[in-house]
Order: sequence, then structure tokens, then C-alpha cells
Amino acid sequence: MKGFFGEFRAFISRGNVIDLAVGIIIGAAFTSIVNSLVNDVVMPPIGLVLGQVDFSSLFIALDGKEYQSVKAAKDAGAPVIAYGLFINACVQFLIVAFVVFNIVRQVNRLRVKEKAEAEAAPTPPPDDVVLLTEIRDLLKAQQAR
Repeated sequence: MKGFFGEFRAFISRGNVIDLAVGIIIGAAFTSIVNSLVNDVVMPPIGLVLGQVDFSSLFIALDGKEYQSVKAAKDAGAPVIAYGLFINACVQFLIVAFVVFNIVRQVNRLRVKEKAEAEAAPTPPPDDVVLLTEIRDLLKAQQAR
């Protein structure tokens, strides 16, 4: 059993696993920001332009009865197609995808720029080459005298 826990500890302490965990935690926090952006900033103007105040209130009750809201229909046990919530989820996805795309794009630009700068800058020769060059120059200077 000790081998299992040792392997598990080694797996958990690997850099990629820690990075993934941090990414998931930040992603969860980012989700609430995106939800607020979609529900409180983006959707109201879109809903106003399309004549609806809020897409989340758009639904079809499959039992044929009228309900005031999706919540009221679900509380009554009616099967509903909440297509407004689906529209909101699609808009949230598009916003997240757009933000992630832009972040990855900027990171890739920085990497390309750093790589180009690294390739453009001449690398200094190793210490042994420098030492051998100095010795050669000293020998040439002695022969010239």
C-alpha cells in the first residue's frame, strides 16, 4: 500500500497536475464572471432589440398548459423545453471561447516574439572557446615579436 500512496503523491506533485488544478479553480471563478457578463450586460440589450427582456424566460411547456415561468412549470412537474436557457448557455460558451481564443492568441504572439528575439540575439561562445581564443591570440602576439 505504501507504494501506491508514494506513486499517487509523485503524480499529484508533478507540475502539470498542479497547473491543471489551478486552471480548473480559476476557470470556475471565471465562470461566475462570464455568467454575470452574459446575464447582466450582454443579454439585456440583445433581449431588448429582439423584443424580449430575458431569454431565460423563453420556454415551451410540453403538457400544453400555460405557466408564468420556467420555474413555475418545473415546480408543477410539467416537462418543458427551456430554449431560452439554451440560448443563454450558447452565448456564454461563445463569450468564453472568444476570451480563451484571444488569451491563447496573445500568449502565442509573445512566444513567437520571445523565440525570434532569442534567435536574433547571438549566443556567447562557451567559456572553453573563449579561453582557447585568448590563448591563440596570445600565441600570435608572441610570434609577432
